[in-house]
Amino acid sequence: MKKIMQRFLCLVGAVLLGACGGGGGGGSTTNADSPNVNNNPTLASISGLQASNDATQVYYQFQYTGAQSVLRLYLDTDQTTATGYSLGGIGADYLIENGSLYRYAGANGGWGWSFVKSVTYSNANQTANWTVTLVDIGSPAVTGLIAQVESPLSSSAKTTHVMYAPSTALFANPERGLYRHQGNCDSAAFNLATLQHYRTNEATTLVMCIFYLESFKASPISQVALDFFQSQMQTVRAAGVKAIVRFAYTADPAGIDAAPAQVAAHLNQLAPYLQGNSDVIYVVQAGIVGAWGEWYYTQNYGDAGVISAGDWVNRKAVIDNLLLAVPADRMVQLRTPQYKRNLYTATALTDSEAFSGSAIARLGHHNDCFLARWNDQGTYIDPTTEYPYLESETKYVAMGGETCELNPPRSDCATALDELGRFHWSYLNADYNQAVVDGWNTGGCLDQVKQKLGYRFVLKYSSFPAAVTPGATYSMRLALENQGWAAPINGRIVELVLRNTVTGDLVRLPLTNDPRRWLPGQTIDLSQAITFPTNVPAGTYTLLANLADPAPTLRSRPEYALQLANTGVWEAATGFNLLFHTVTVAY
Repeated sequence: MKKIMQRFLCLVGAVLLGACGGGGGGGSTTNADSPNVNNNPTLASISGLQASNDATQVYYQFQYTGAQSVLRLYLDTDQTTATGYSLGGIGADYLIENGSLYRYAGANGGWGWSFVKSVTYSNANQTANWTVTLVDIGSPAVTGLIAQVESPLSSSAKTTHVMYAPSTALFANPERGLYRHQGNCDSAAFNLATLQHYRTNEATTLVMCIFYLESFKASPISQVALDFFQSQMQTVRAAGVKAIVRFAYTADPAGIDAAPAQVAAHLNQLAPYLQGNSDVIYVVQAGIVGAWGEWYYTQNYGDAGVISAGDWVNRKAVIDNLLLAVPADRMVQLRTPQYKRNLYTATALTDSEAFSGSAIARLGHHNDCFLARWNDQGTYIDPTTEYPYLESETKYVAMGGETCELNPPRSDCATALDELGRFHWSYLNADYNQAVVDGWNTGGCLDQVKQKLGYRFVLKYSSFPAAVTPGATYSMRLALENQGWAAPINGRIVELVLRNTVTGDLVRLPLTNDPRRWLPGQTIDLSQAITFPTNVPAGTYTLLANLADPAPTLRSRPEYALQLANTGVWEAATGFNLLFHTVTVAY
């Protein structure tokens, strides 16, 4: 029947040069076992053409209607129509038909193929799947794809598959990484040039602001002090970085902090400044209680770990009032797991509870004596219970802090990497304890720490239709992998951006994904079927990914956009990530 169909197609003139040649078998340049192809195919029978890959294999799939027995993929691996078999706007360098891979061996765009090898292939439930070794098709960076079935003969529109190269570079990404802390925020004014240097030369986007209220333990915070805090946040914003914020009353273990009633009044004063600067506040540490705001040495809330029932009530009131003062879209971190477990719940936060806006969803953790002794200087009471709790909790809440003493081998690379990853650390002090950080440099793991703190998203694969009609369904495929230790803890806009190649005009297509749930070690599938807007002008558009800060003051600032960890994708001037696809919009 296939031979008869060949001859019929030849007679009606629907074949290309060389289509009616004889021969067959593995090494033939004309494969008689492959039916000839209509150069003006219909698009009715094929859907969902997509490709993905890992380091060595590429995986193709599409769905079709009817009872098809011959299924093909045409691969344009050099991205030129001047070479290969001419079909639907591509020059196919390879053909996969059922379980066989062929290399183009024809001439002038006409039919002609040479057998390469058998490939892994399945065809069930009207879905075709192939697995092909990348080197067998030349390991292309970009491949144009057309799918085809028969009979009746039907071909898809062209789509494009891009394979992205991961990057090991250290670069500045917002709300993660090493932070700088070189002075008290209430007295040492941030210097704009210094903060810009951190970001540009050290890839550091976080600074610590510990704001001491020493002079106001028994009085309202002065307007001068409030204005100074506002000025500090304005400098942070101008520099393109964000702040970790903590308030405290003393840096002396024998010093006096403020009584509960005074704290409540102060938080009422601070609330407008915290909320008004929420765009550049990354996270707020609970602070307030005790020396350095670390909740241990205190005159008013139960000193040195001796805490009465009344003290626990007063401590919880501080947290509750702080949650009211801090913007609802920001988290508050507690100094030890004990405080959240005792005051709220001993059960770790679940996926369904995360990001709900509840107190337990907004309370994270910070460890300011990381790797110091078995219990990190009182951070843990019972690690056998608290370690599993913290490991589960920190998938959804902020985790960070600093080291405080050299304590080998616990403070060496092996334990550091294990626990930073296990507890999903997003940030760490670069300035203290310097001996510990220097030890990681000597031990060869500091660059890994810099890379993996927080999130690190790597583009894995993408497929986009090459053309779309406004109002039609635009089925895109895009996947990332989080190779960092944590997911972002604050919200973020995710959108596909189309930029007109002539005018530069932008079209933004929102994607329904929440980066706060892009957990470490996971591949995140951003594939969506989008109803394409009807008001987009005809033309050719470059495709880009944008992961912008949702704050109106920061959304258009590239310093606050998220850079993907792939070579050649980042546009520093726009904050967009190139996807190396174009789409033609035609009416």
